[in-house]
Amino acid sequence: MTEINGTEMEKCTALEPCATTFHAPEKPKGGTSSCEFSDPAFYNNKSQHIHRWAPWIAGFSKDFVRDSIGRFIPCGGVVLDPFAGVGTTLVESMLTGNDSFGFEINPYAHFVSETKTRAVFVDVEAFGKEIRRFEAFFASCAASDYEAKSTVPEGFRSKVEFYSPNVLKKVLALHDFICQIEQGDVTAMFRLAFSSTMVRYSNYSYEPSLGTRKGSGKEDISDFDVGGLTVMKLKECLEDIEWAQKEMGGKPIPRSEVIHDSFFNYASHIEEGSIDLIVTSPPYLNNYHYNRNTRPQMYWLGFVSSPAEMKGLEESNFGTYWQTARDKDRVDLAFKPECSDIEERLDEIRSMNPEKGTYGGKGWANYAASYFNDCYRLSQGIGHSLRSGSTALVVIGNSIVQGVHVPTDAYFAQIADLVGLETVRIHVPRETRVGNSIKDSGLRSKSKEKKNLYEAIVEVRKK
Repeated sequence: MTEINGTEMEKCTALEPCATTFHAPEKPKGGTSSCEFSDPAFYNNKSQHIHRWAPWIAGFSKDFVRDSIGRFIPCGGVVLDPFAGVGTTLVESMLTGNDSFGFEINPYAHFVSETKTRAVFVDVEAFGKEIRRFEAFFASCAASDYEAKSTVPEGFRSKVEFYSPNVLKKVLALHDFICQIEQGDVTAMFRLAFSSTMVRYSNYSYEPSLGTRKGSGKEDISDFDVGGLTVMKLKECLEDIEWAQKEMGGKPIPRSEVIHDSFFNYASHIEEGSIDLIVTSPPYLNNYHYNRNTRPQMYWLGFVSSPAEMKGLEESNFGTYWQTARDKDRVDLAFKPECSDIEERLDEIRSMNPEKGTYGGKGWANYAASYFNDCYRLSQGIGHSLRSGSTALVVIGNSIVQGVHVPTDAYFAQIADLVGLETVRIHVPRETRVGNSIKDSGLRSKSKEKKNLYEAIVEVRKK
């Protein structure tokens, strides 16, 4: 089994400048235009207030969200993100004075998103007091033979020892302290500080998928200053909370709701025609396993306690996963594409490497078809949610499956048109997606035609 980074791929050569007449089976509407959007790449958030609290493999920059809000709802409105992740859209909506809704099925990402949007409500005096008390507690633990009451989460297993004995002792002491904090928002800040740093001192690392340190050529971590790193993260959070509260300047706090549910249940949560702007990025067609890669956080924070609970999350994921779809009977499209070669592209994938069984084209075609069926359901949900004349911006990347190029952005635009939305334009602000990748996987077999991996913004409007 191999998995691919959600936003960063191996280095490749550039495409033409951002345009709507790009490599696609059908030319999008709107003609040719230079890209007018900020680079949506998530890495720009790593130094930004609040957004820097928790690392995330995918998503988009806060500048892209803020630019989009300023352009499409300059007088304010209600913003929706069907795939909230760790809350970039919701935080920027809050800071710009706009109500927002987000959907997120991953319990850890939901927790981070909700904690971020509550930053303006945290009692900074109480938070600062708990940080100082924690420093004293950890110093006391180091000076004595402290016996922790907490234990390793039931059901949590790893191929190698997740924490070395010296590190585990400190982690369990940290857990003991968190468990006795009485104020909810402050407790959440400590849980976030732990969960966002916990892999750093484990015997695992992100490369970009979660794997053992030794497997990536690194030494295990026998000991680490867990308390020191936690305090650094806590103080960073405290600084950002003080900044956010000053930024709001006593203005009314907009509504921010993070819905722990699949967006496909939109009708139960979102009133028809109530949303002024959608800014989102669904999982890419790259089989990056968000749930498995946040498994340590979900177990240690108590969101799951067994593999069965993890399995349910995998089956609910947008586009499912190749591991879930590969052994099914032939998966066909649940809609009838018009003026599109999407079915021919799926058939081409299906014909690749038949000698490999489900590890060849058949299994990957099932995965791709499941993905586009969910794109159809997403488009229906966008149509339900948006007010007439309002816009959705969908950040998505193309893919190469079994050596076959799949222009996912163009296909999404065609699907959106099929449900009655209007594709205004496809922008390509990132001509290449560069970084680490697992090479020679079933997903990324060498393409028969030279194609680059790029990132696009599909701009659609409700008529």
